[in-house]
Amino acid sequence: MELRRRPAGIRTGRGGIEEEEEEESGGRRREGREEEPMSPAARLFHAPHFNCHIIAIIGSGKEIDVDAIKAGIRATLARHPRFCSIQVLDDETEGKKARWVRTEVEVEKHLVIPDLHPDDEGGDTTAAADRLLEDYVASLCRSTMDASRPLWEFHILNFPTSEAAAVAVFRVHHSLGDGASLMSLLLACFRRTSDPDALPSLPEPHRPPRSPSAVSPPPALGHSALQGTEFHPKRFVHRTICLHHVKAIKNAMHCTINDVLVGVASAGFSRYLSRRYGESGRRLPENIRMRSTLLVNMRPTPTIHAMAAAMEEGNTSGDRWGNLLGYLLLPFPVAMYKDPLEYVRKGKAIADRKKNSMEALFTHRSAAVVFKHCGFKAAAALSKRVLSNTTLSFSNIIGPTEEIEFYGHPMVYLAPTVYGHPHALTLTLVSYMNTMKVVLAVDELAIPDPHQLLEDFADSLELIKEALPTRT
Repeated sequence: MELRRRPAGIRTGRGGIEEEEEEESGGRRREGREEEPMSPAARLFHAPHFNCHIIAIIGSGKEIDVDAIKAGIRATLARHPRFCSIQVLDDETEGKKARWVRTEVEVEKHLVIPDLHPDDEGGDTTAAADRLLEDYVASLCRSTMDASRPLWEFHILNFPTSEAAAVAVFRVHHSLGDGASLMSLLLACFRRTSDPDALPSLPEPHRPPRSPSAVSPPPALGHSALQGTEFHPKRFVHRTICLHHVKAIKNAMHCTINDVLVGVASAGFSRYLSRRYGESGRRLPENIRMRSTLLVNMRPTPTIHAMAAAMEEGNTSGDRWGNLLGYLLLPFPVAMYKDPLEYVRKGKAIADRKKNSMEALFTHRSAAVVFKHCGFKAAAALSKRVLSNTTLSFSNIIGPTEEIEFYGHPMVYLAPTVYGHPHALTLTLVSYMNTMKVVLAVDELAIPDPHQLLEDFADSLELIKEALPTRT
């Protein structure tokens, strides 16, 4: 009996259309070829409205040794297949698919060392350095990377700021991988300060039984106020809050850290919007709807140890890599409650409802169907429509629990974010030791005072903590 090959289509397994391309790419690797097809999600991140880049601002505890950084990158990051491949985006009408092509990496061409010196004419050198750093990082979203090389850069700013002795800025195109995988890869390049041979340790994430697998004002903030915000320059700001306070609220209210963070974010947005409306002589409306898009990684995130092994071997044949994403629409209540704990209660109720839904799986499968039957442009248009009708992007990242170093430099803080998508506001929270970074990427046409919004987040956390019942 003749065995017939199953026609190409969307598989019922967990990988969808991207899994098919991964299997094809694996076959090409086994045949010894140097090309791999790009996944649908990777191609989506090259669409005009989704030309997304990830930025990670890394504070160093000492002046950065450029030679040590070069040697470290050569031994780790530059050996990963995605970071030593260029992207060839051919015209698919001619039957050619977008693909990854291996190339030789010249690390020196990926290092950017600007000659910058803080202007201390006003007498406050630290404030000038902070502003210079902020302006420099903001300028990155106005520049493009050379497509003839792998799409990543490492910027070294060797001047002290209020938080660090020097700063490195890592920029990578989002098509190289999802945020969780790229974070694992970056941390796999780091080592513990207490043991330079040991990889960073992460806390075990809490996974509810029915959660999606592998999860990781004025009207200017509204979804319809700013058309084309993905093309506007962004400003990136961050602030450190106390992780111990977040955990104290979690323990007192018998919820998760995610529940607390949703509540704190809701309280912060409410304070900010109430002030903005008050400045124009109006009261905060009761019918404001603020919804965030929360991307969900639909496959288990590669472990740090797996990433370290992949870089050592120079391949990822044993791991699934790339963008395999669904999303949730997460509402943030906007109101001025007399009891600050009400924000956390409502945040927990919202998070519990989302954890028990199949929303992320449904959105992932729906996008796969649209891509398969309607094509790349239709999938990009659908994704843009969804994001354009929400207010912000939101993500929470679990970071190392102890001090780590990157290529011999102690890391003081890590502040990752993303730009290039149709949102005027992106909120990212990342933990590190006993602190948490609140990172904002904002369109200043919508949010002209992002530092005030950070202040409102910090104040909201303190108010919620102070409202906890006192133990007797």
